[in-house]
Amino acid sequence: MASGPGLESLVDQTISVITNDGRNIVGVLRGFDQATNLILDESHERVYSTKEGVQQLVLGLYIIRGDNISVVGELDEELDANLDMSKLRAHPLKPVVH
Repeated sequence: MASGPGLESLVDQTISVITNDGRNIVGVLRGFDQATNLILDESHERVYSTKEGVQQLVLGLYIIRGDNISVVGELDEELDANLDMSKLRAHPLKPVVH
């Protein structure tokens, strides 16, 4: 996984992290280290379901271990704010298999 300049540009930005166990955590990147451990602030987990809208579980200040991260991406806050999470339906992500 890339670290350094790629993540440096995302500090203080809202990001979305997909973990190896299939969780989607959204928050503001406050810091990271050489092992790609991430510190997120104002974070929440998005839980997807085919029967109900997306649940957002508040996590607050949250640390994600680098070895549990599959994907890190910048989140378009304007586009995200216009989504009606109560109407979104999706299958939960399956864990990553190495």
